[in-house]
This record gives sequence, C-alpha cells and structure tokens, in this order.
Amino acid sequence: MSEFTVFGRPGCGYCVAAKRLLESKGLDCNYIDMYEEGLSKAEVEQMVGRPVHTVPQILHGETYVGGYSELVPYLKKLESAA
Repeated sequence: MSEFTVFGRPGCGYCVAAKRLLESKGLDCNYIDMYEEGLSKAEVEQMVGRPVHTVPQILHGETYVGGYSELVPYLKKLESAA
C-alpha cells in the first residue's frame, strides 16, 4: 500500500490526530512539519495540486485525500475494499 503524506504544522490538533490515526492502523505515514521544513502554503499547494486553506493536507501516494475530516471516511473505504 502507498505511503500517506501529512503536511501539518505545530500545535494543530487535527494534524496530530491524522498522524496518530494512520500510525494506529499500522499505515506508513510521512509527517511533514511545514514550519520545520520552511514550506509555504504556495509550495504545499503545488505538491498537493489544489488550494491550501487549512492543515493537515493529506495524500495517499499521489491521491489527494483532503484533511482529517476526509481521512476518516477514506480509511473506512479502504478497509471495506480490502
């Protein structure tokens, strides 16, 4: 299964929750702290391929998932397909 990439920032509860949820399910997760990496919103927009208004921004491989609210049903859909 492809790795998940989570673009987030310090102090973001949804970013932490997304990372913990993926890890709790044993899924590969690459958490990228936007501030630590010096990434601007514009740079993340280029990486995810759409406007960035909030974090986290989550990708599954090359597939855009969305934020935490979209991650939960996305994972349920993956589990039911397995």
